[in-house]
Amino acid sequence: MYTRLCATLARLSLGLAVVGLLLVIVSVQWQVFGRYILNDTPTWAEALAMLLVLFVTAFGLAVGVRDAGHIGLESMVALLPEVWRRRVELLIHALVGLFGALMVQGGWTWASAKWGEKKPMLPVPDGIDYVPLIIAGVLIVLFSIEHILANLQGKVVEPAWN
Repeated sequence: MYTRLCATLARLSLGLAVVGLLLVIVSVQWQVFGRYILNDTPTWAEALAMLLVLFVTAFGLAVGVRDAGHIGLESMVALLPEVWRRRVELLIHALVGLFGALMVQGGWTWASAKWGEKKPMLPVPDGIDYVPLIIAGVLIVLFSIEHILANLQGKVVEPAWN
């Protein structure tokens, strides 16, 4: 059941990342259209595109952790005996989960500190820049726990796009 929840969250994250990328494209195209056709550059378009890139990156990062799409030294781990390989994999997933928890803590600290300020080009709080860090951190913790549980059960986490 936990694996199904994580797979659903990963697929939802991928879907949101795709929608975010499409919105980045539309936003940048609107900026170009406004600048060269209307001769009136929409200043909010660039700020929106940059904010959307933060969210797209956060969702992609989290899914990369779940689906093992991140950079790793798997060839080194694969050479270890089975007992040590599983231990090292558990350690790696625990450290990645710890990193995700630190992302949540740091993102929350900065979002809280900057929430009272407004972005100059968008009518949103400046602290919204750190919300993707919190979202990605929570997802990374959940996905790391999934990997640890699967490893302890001798299973493999299937990628979300299968």
